[in-house]
Amino acid sequence: MIEQNNVARDELLDRISIKPNVCFGKPCIKGTRIWVSLILDFLASGMSPDEVLKEYPGLTSLDIQACLAYGAEMSRERYVPIPITSPA
Repeated sequence: MIEQNNVARDELLDRISIKPNVCFGKPCIKGTRIWVSLILDFLASGMSPDEVLKEYPGLTSLDIQACLAYGAEMSRERYVPIPITSPA
């Protein structure tokens, strides 16, 4: 079961990355090629966070929270400052 975490929004959003050369510049969970929108779609379709974590064992509950935080910020139609990282 996913534990309850009181993590600051900015700390959660630090788990999201946008790189022009990764996944067409779509927001992804940092260090993966898993789109934020994919995780949000799974949750919206009725999957529980625990089910998502079983499908993607490399993710953590904080990654799921980060996707939700990013989606919440985007729904407010505000600019979410996720720095675009240059290719290394």
